[in-house]
Amino acid sequence: MESDNVREGLWPIRKRVDKVQYFLEHHNGFFYILTNAPVNDTEMMTEGYYLARCQAEKSLVDRWQIVTFPGSDCTIQDMDIFHDNLVLFLQKNRTPLFCSINMPIDVDVQEPKEVNDLNPWYFPIPSNMCSIIPGSNNDFMSSTYRLVVSSPVIPDLTVDYDLRKRTFTILHQEEVTSLSANLGTVGKSNVSSIQQNLQLVETSQSWSDLSKLYSCIRIEVISHDGVLIPLVILYSQEAHRHGESPGILYGYGSYGEDLDKSWCSERLSLLSRGWVLAFADVRGGGDLSWHQAGTKANKINSIHDFAACGMHLIKEGLVHQNRLCAIGCSAGGLLVGAVINMLPDLFSAAVLKVPFLDICNTMLDPTLPLTVLDYEEFGDPNIPAEFEAICSYSPYDNLSSGVCYPPVLVTASFNDTRVGIWEAAKWVAKVRDITCTSCSKSVILKTNMQSGHFGEGGRFMHCDETAFDYAFLMKALRLDDITIA
Repeated sequence: MESDNVREGLWPIRKRVDKVQYFLEHHNGFFYILTNAPVNDTEMMTEGYYLARCQAEKSLVDRWQIVTFPGSDCTIQDMDIFHDNLVLFLQKNRTPLFCSINMPIDVDVQEPKEVNDLNPWYFPIPSNMCSIIPGSNNDFMSSTYRLVVSSPVIPDLTVDYDLRKRTFTILHQEEVTSLSANLGTVGKSNVSSIQQNLQLVETSQSWSDLSKLYSCIRIEVISHDGVLIPLVILYSQEAHRHGESPGILYGYGSYGEDLDKSWCSERLSLLSRGWVLAFADVRGGGDLSWHQAGTKANKINSIHDFAACGMHLIKEGLVHQNRLCAIGCSAGGLLVGAVINMLPDLFSAAVLKVPFLDICNTMLDPTLPLTVLDYEEFGDPNIPAEFEAICSYSPYDNLSSGVCYPPVLVTASFNDTRVGIWEAAKWVAKVRDITCTSCSKSVILKTNMQSGHFGEGGRFMHCDETAFDYAFLMKALRLDDITIA
């Protein structure tokens, strides 16, 4: 729509196409479009996004120029446009990257370029396992881009990147009072570990991490079909005992969401007790292709991926075979619940927080708030093949009679509009009814009568919930460092 001619109405850039997405930004007479649309009319949609542009004139919006493809082993996740710079959020080998490209961009219409051909500046970051969250970058004329950077061993950093000078400034890093004496510095050699052609910054600044105390490694585990699944493993160098330590495996694997692996001080109490914390980025999360590999009929891939990661932790001696636990929230509860049905002996305890356990009945009720939207994620039960796929892994429908199930803490919220309170209640009741009678006594339902899907607000209530979860796991494993009245 033209601001000086609002009566003309909105302009359609392109007709809507199933599963094709468009994200538009305006810059200097052009619309820049991040999309997975077919490159030409005969092709299917692309596996990831590429960047195109068209002139911001009604008669020319259908004439697209392709600006850049991401390149091999790389995907474009998002973009921000400023007066003098384009900032791209990338993933390379499932590792987050940010880069800046000078604007305006000169494009050869006949030969679209890869990102590296546009002289990008890759933002230096301290580790290839960092979580990166953009700050409030709302000033179009600004040449400074703010990020919040952290990792399992790097407390939150607030960093300003000067896009014009290609330098950075560390504004603040979260202080960890009890561990401040053990903070180490990460120099320029580690900054370049993400990508070989990363341009280093001549600066005396450094960021602090806790790698002297805690090891954080990223490996790849072979799943049932040969696909490599990223697994991030965190443990204390002093307290960990090979082949003896307890551990927790976290998973989610839905809606294209990655697991949160940013800094979390709550983990320190477990790490100091020798626990291993592992984060499985199973299919169903992540970028577009990784997400689609774990949706609908492919959802079973997520479940096998999670099981493979758990078995790897035990096989390699990182966790004792009788001390591996699992935690899944919401759709992650579906993941953990399905693996418990498949391999009841894999986990010695589990925590399912507001879990999506009765997927068959929920997906058959279109009056529920999210059911129809979830057809794209889990499948449409009105299609027989997709309904059979859902039934094949549904945690509620695949409970095995007489089988010994591990201790499980199931939490539910009365005011949850995303996952009905009845799902947790039904699952717990059925476990107690049909599984091993002695084991089912260790399956506990905890219901919060005030909160919603994300729990009660406030830092202290969140700490209470986390402490309860940890206490349950310690008691279930019969560890000696917790006293039960």
